[in-house]
Amino acid sequence: MNGSPAVISPDAEDPILSVRDLSSGYGRSTIVRKVNLEVRRGSVTALLGPNGAGKTTLLSTISGLIAAKEGRIVLQGRDLTGDAPERRAKGGLCHIPQGRGVYRSLTVRENLLMQAPRGRERESLERATTAFPVLARRIGQRAGTLSGGEQQMVSMAAAYVRGAEVILADEPSLGLAPIIIDQIFVSLRHLAGEGIALLLVDQFVSQVLDMADHAYVLRHGEIAFEGAASKLKDQDVFAHYLGQ
Repeated sequence: MNGSPAVISPDAEDPILSVRDLSSGYGRSTIVRKVNLEVRRGSVTALLGPNGAGKTTLLSTISGLIAAKEGRIVLQGRDLTGDAPERRAKGGLCHIPQGRGVYRSLTVRENLLMQAPRGRERESLERATTAFPVLARRIGQRAGTLSGGEQQMVSMAAAYVRGAEVILADEPSLGLAPIIIDQIFVSLRHLAGEGIALLLVDQFVSQVLDMADHAYVLRHGEIAFEGAASKLKDQDVFAHYLGQ
């Protein structure tokens, strides 16, 4: 896209993130088909579905790692569909992918300082270690030597100090021990409590629904359900859309 992104709407009541008729995939293969999705400011939105439904593809398309075949991605009133991932990040979007988004050869401190606003490094470190106390004890340790849960916390803390307004979290509990999973969800709740909008994919559906305001179910690349997260807590509705 050439020039500045087009302003779609300046209305503060509009969704902070809006996906409109979005299709994407790999090569000639279309994985996500005509998806419409909204994330409200300061909300938690669950994106659920069986393995292979297209959840990771959808998040990667929103963040710009995969090009959209058609449709639009609107962030804070601006159409960023053709923009590079780094431009979307500057606009307030953060994607935490599966497998931890950390620089393994750098220390925890260095990972966080890379994301801190210039001139506010000390303040940013203090905020991060207050929000994620375990990182204060690991601050000089190389990120690649941390446990999986600690690496996930570094990813979330980096998004926090960067000032992300929307976080796309793809399976943050993947491969972690149950006690660490609880800590990860505590951290996610903290981010939500700070007013950051979350679009959350995770296999622990009950924990996700407990903290989510709104939910989408993706099946075969298409939205099969959209509504209040509380509706999916009904056993019959849950079984119908998630097959459990």
